Amino acid sequence: MDLWTQLLGGFATAATPVNLLWAFVGCAVGTAIGVLPGLGPAVTVAMLLPITAQVEPTASMIFFAGIYYGAMYGGSTTSILLNTPGETGTMVTALEGFKMAKSGRAGAALATAAIGSFVAGTIATVLVTLFAPLVANFAVKLGPPEYFMLMLLAFTTVSAVLGKSTLRGMTALFLGLAIGCIGLDQISGQVRYTGGIPEFLDGIEVVLVAVGLFAVGETLYNALYEGRTVATLNKLNKVHMTGAEWRRSWPAWLRGTAIGFPFGTVPAGGSEIPTFLSYATERKLSKHKEEFGTSGAIEGVAGPEAANNAAVTATLVPLLTLGIPTSVTAAILLSALQNYGIQAGPQLFQTSSALVWALIASLYIGNVMLLVLNLPLVGMWVKLLKIPRPQLYAGILVFATVGVYGMRQSAFDLFLMYLVGLAGVLMRRYDFPTAPVVVGMILGPMAEAQMRNALSIGEGKWTVFIERPMSAVLLAIVVAVLVLPRAMRWMRPREKPETAARG
Repeated sequence: MDLWTQLLGGFATAATPVNLLWAFVGCAVGTAIGVLPGLGPAVTVAMLLPITAQVEPTASMIFFAGIYYGAMYGGSTTSILLNTPGETGTMVTALEGFKMAKSGRAGAALATAAIGSFVAGTIATVLVTLFAPLVANFAVKLGPPEYFMLMLLAFTTVSAVLGKSTLRGMTALFLGLAIGCIGLDQISGQVRYTGGIPEFLDGIEVVLVAVGLFAVGETLYNALYEGRTVATLNKLNKVHMTGAEWRRSWPAWLRGTAIGFPFGTVPAGGSEIPTFLSYATERKLSKHKEEFGTSGAIEGVAGPEAANNAAVTATLVPLLTLGIPTSVTAAILLSALQNYGIQAGPQLFQTSSALVWALIASLYIGNVMLLVLNLPLVGMWVKLLKIPRPQLYAGILVFATVGVYGMRQSAFDLFLMYLVGLAGVLMRRYDFPTAPVVVGMILGPMAEAQMRNALSIGEGKWTVFIERPMSAVLLAIVVAVLVLPRAMRWMRPREKPETAARG
């Protein structure tokens, strides 16, 4: 009963007019930030950190949290309509969402993304309320071998399900891993693969590559091959979900939430891994496999969007209970707490109980606000598709240019973005999937660091990955993902002659 009393106290604090206003402004700003490629919640919260000197702690943390999960809602909009992910966590949404938009189902894609985000965010908030200390205790037991295996699982799953060829998927993944190695070595500080170019010392921005491959690549490809492709982008037949789409979406929302929440509690790549794993799961389980990669499957939007928002909400578990940030934005939220002299960790629930429970209560309120904000806007957002193609593509390029330049105010970044865009055109022309490149960039450096740490723990012995039970289980799953589909394909032709003989 004590937990519910504290939560009700949190609602009493969060529901004051001032805090409700901060929550609304945070959700609105977050949605807008999610739409803009390149800016992102981390940069926005970092820019707004100075307000901590003027605003009381509870209000500012509610505001920052609103920006954080609001950006996840907003990021799906441009992913679906323009194939331009506002956030790396919404890259997977673009895979099926944009194809749905091109086939005239943008309204259904935006609706399933908004409702899925609400469902996942609400369930994840309930889990944060009930199980925060328990989940954090489990997560903190995972070591470098387990983290490395989690990333290896993400690599194999992504390269296996994206694109028509596993070889092409693996090639794209290794390209991303190579790009991720550029810059300073995380452990030794050694300069690697910069070619003497000073701008490469800090590595290549992931958002820059994502915007280059998806937005710029899509725009240039359509400009070059305009006359050779069927113009289906401006077609639109409805702005809501049918009964069949509801029935296909709700299991994907639940599965996405179940995949996303555990990943948010561990520093294993943020929301990118669960979104890709959710996409892989939906593609395997779907009864409409022919829609994936062609006309767009609604499960491929519903599952990843739910996983994304569940993971974002779950980052509060280790942040509040252990003081461990599992994403860049969570790290900036931690610095905001420190600006107030508040130390996140096991004692936070005792020392700043009112703030913690008001923040958790604000998540429930914010989810409702975001649903109310986003669903009525579906009809307005889909009108973006009625913009004539030349103006639309010009707008996307301007949008992408401003967003990427705003990250570091670097002309070199713009040159690199357009170079990546040309590479995206070539990849699309020769049917190489682009998403594994970004996955390799994000997780490659982290996987390398975790592998080296694991080998240090095992004193240089590779057996460290099979000696720990959780690591061994994950390794077995990786092997199953690689071997089982091929084994099943190998067995099928042998069955056919026998069946024919019986007939």
